[in-house]
Amino acid sequence: MPGSSRAPTRRRRTRRTPATAPTRLIGLNKPYDVLSQFTDDAGRATLANFVDVPGVYPAGRLDRDSEGLLLLTNNGKLNAKITQPARKMPKTYWAQVEGTPDAHQLAALRAGPTIKDGPTAPATIECMDEPALWPRHPPVRYRKTVPTQWLAITITEGRNRQVRRMTAAVDLPTLRLVRVAIGDWRLGDLAPGEWRDF
Repeated sequence: MPGSSRAPTRRRRTRRTPATAPTRLIGLNKPYDVLSQFTDDAGRATLANFVDVPGVYPAGRLDRDSEGLLLLTNNGKLNAKITQPARKMPKTYWAQVEGTPDAHQLAALRAGPTIKDGPTAPATIECMDEPALWPRHPPVRYRKTVPTQWLAITITEGRNRQVRRMTAAVDLPTLRLVRVAIGDWRLGDLAPGEWRDF
């Protein structure tokens, strides 16, 4: 009103805290020849080809030439729980190796062979029958004169290409590597490229 000395009132602003998104934990069966990331400048296949869930990121990684369980989450604390070395989260792989392991080689794997960056921690190693897996494209090379053996390998470290380097250190090159468990989370019956919430 003209001539009024009353100061205009100001609406008090309150800071709104954005709603916290619920925790998502996704298990993906990462196919062979797919990178454990969502982008790639070279045009190679990535997680974006299979997972269309905003805000989730890999909890650890799985090499491009390895297959199987990859966990993704939007929760940083859960990501750290899965990936921090001090947590010693067990990870189980099925590895097809070239050759027939003898008792000495199996003992060396269980004790933890020394690789380029030092001794590895003791591992659980068991021989197993060939598992019923999906076909790999391209298939593993086959040599009629060289036998192969499948091993169930559980490690508690997460070094780069660790399982492959461990088997190579005892003269058992890995031909195919499939991760089937991380802690209590299991790959189960997921087909390559499929995912589900845990």
